[in-house]
Amino acid sequence: MNLAQTALGLRDYIQSWRRRLHQYPELSLQEVQTTQALAEELDRLRIPVIRFPGHTGLIGVIAGSFPGKTVLLRADIDALPIRENTGLPYAAQNGAMHACGHDCHAAMLLGAAKLLLEHREELPGTVRLLFQAAEETSHGAEYFISQGCLDGVDAAFGIHIWSGLTAPLISVEAGPRMAACDNFELVVHGTAAHGASPHLGCDGIAAAAAAVTALQGYVARRHDVFQPLVVTIGSIHGGEAPNILADTVTLSGTARCFDEALRARLQGDLEALFSAACLPYGCTAQLHWHSLAPAVVNHDPHLVETGRQAARKLYGPQGLGHLAPLMVSEDFAYYSQHVPTLFCFLGGGNPEINAIYPHHNECFRIDEDALPRGAALYAQFALDYLKGEAAHEA
Repeated sequence: MNLAQTALGLRDYIQSWRRRLHQYPELSLQEVQTTQALAEELDRLRIPVIRFPGHTGLIGVIAGSFPGKTVLLRADIDALPIRENTGLPYAAQNGAMHACGHDCHAAMLLGAAKLLLEHREELPGTVRLLFQAAEETSHGAEYFISQGCLDGVDAAFGIHIWSGLTAPLISVEAGPRMAACDNFELVVHGTAAHGASPHLGCDGIAAAAAAVTALQGYVARRHDVFQPLVVTIGSIHGGEAPNILADTVTLSGTARCFDEALRARLQGDLEALFSAACLPYGCTAQLHWHSLAPAVVNHDPHLVETGRQAARKLYGPQGLGHLAPLMVSEDFAYYSQHVPTLFCFLGGGNPEINAIYPHHNECFRIDEDALPRGAALYAQFALDYLKGEAAHEA
């Protein structure tokens, strides 16, 4: 059995599906045509499909020839509200864009489905193929968990293509992989007055500027430098005229970290910090906190080793690469709260074809020659995990 070679033979199939999905991207919770197209393809492959009435996304179920454990393979399917500027012949024209590679993930999982079907006779157990909607909302996984997608599942596996990793290397590594994410809004309340008489009012903009400056000091001087933390203010809105003190200023930002203890105290720390920064200006600070995805951490050493061995089996030790933990987030983390999980990365970067842009960029592109490796890794992990569990129980 050589899944690497077989997957290479599926290159045109995987690429065709990737380009089809790329050309017609759909935003989170709007993936209606994407879901329908995937359902029709799974039906054509004679893979039973589970749909979710009134909701996008679906699950395909491949039952092996022998009883055993159940493993879930997950791919996300939603796009971003970005107007594409790649110049590719299959570029999207509808104002949305697969600028994070979810089209690649779905196409790779379809390729994995075909590989697994070819080896169904040696498959002990069940493989669930989850094409998940709404990952970009940071809450998409929660819906599918609530609908029972993990019921009876013994392990879950996910792959993310990554432009910052050279194609076609595979990163399967233990420990923190993607950060937890919390967004927030800070509303600074002051008092309007004429700009020529600032002492008669409370300057919301000056207080907001002080809050931003204080935030830099918090990260640099109040925080353990050995615990990764990023807090970014992404927008500031306030004021109506050049000669009037702003009475309300709204700032929005995001906080990213891996440590759950730090995450638990961060909201309280920032509330106190912002209030103190605004106090000398006679202003008050109101913080609205929005908890999003927890951190993606590969906790399970058995799954990590299963994934690494699968990659070595397919492409040798030279097929493995290193990718440092990322401060971006992924809602795959929710699955880890319920079952053992493994999350890895597939290199998609290649300067020779201008695949150099970061994710969520209008010029984002990937090296499609890496996609068969993703399909092979999905399938090899599922086979190796299920066979290993069956042998352990024998």
